[in-house]
Amino acid sequence: MSAVQHQPAGYAAVTPYINVADASAAIAFYREIFDATERMRMADPESGTVWHAELQIGDSVVMLSDEFPDMNIVSPATLGGTAGGLNVYVADCDATHAAALAAGATELRPPEDQFWGDRSGQIVDPFGHRWSIATHIEDLTQEEIMRRAAEAFG
Repeated sequence: MSAVQHQPAGYAAVTPYINVADASAAIAFYREIFDATERMRMADPESGTVWHAELQIGDSVVMLSDEFPDMNIVSPATLGGTAGGLNVYVADCDATHAAALAAGATELRPPEDQFWGDRSGQIVDPFGHRWSIATHIEDLTQEEIMRRAAEAFG
């Protein structure tokens, strides 16, 4: 008999779980913008309310569900904003950023080269979640990043 591993195959140790006011629409948005693959969805057969879904974005899994206010599971729309965000690496952050805006996202910061070696910008998706959309453009040592940070903030 083999021992069950504490972390299932295909999952990272930390997996984001987000709640949205319209999970089906969010899944469609993430499929279009981030090339997400829907791994699974459990939904109420009558209402379509998504109890739980899993998306594969690159090498990461993002879990999500609709809101369930009676269980204190609410979205940024209900809360009036979000305290956190998600960072996603894509091949072309400028194109992905533009596609997100065209699909209804709100721009927080346009893409620009960052001192830590990424080109990135920020959006809020139509469901209230903040995303940093990034493309890694140069490999830097920690010393180079710290020097650039001092120059940027000094």
